[in-house]
Amino acid sequence: MSTPEQIRQRVAQADSARSARRSAAAQQVGELALRRAAVLGQLEEVEQALGDVLLAAQDVIDVDELARFTEVEAADLAQWLETRRTASTRRRKPRVDKGRKRTRTPAGASSPPEVVEAQAGRSEPTPPPEG
Repeated sequence: MSTPEQIRQRVAQADSARSARRSAAAQQVGELALRRAAVLGQLEEVEQALGDVLLAAQDVIDVDELARFTEVEAADLAQWLETRRTASTRRRKPRVDKGRKRTRTPAGASSPPEVVEAQAGRSEPTPPPEG
């Protein structure tokens, strides 16, 4: 029969081997996830560059013609082009009147929102124009 000390040692050895395998698996997953993130970043950059080229050249060559010349699927070319089109429109910032700030009208209110002057030293809201 095994002594309590021998049992503890056997359990510790078994746990040690399992712990080492768990640690190795976690490290591998972490490293592979980092590599994956880097590759996805590179892929995104390449796709953006493809979209930029397609967008810049669309006045001289269309997607179908490029597909014939390059043997790249027209659907892929169209997707890269559309991604760049939508990205470029999303980046445009709306024009903002820097001298005025609009406040929200409470739900159910019938009057237009108050316009508040954003000038320094003025704390009273300006009433809306009558009309």
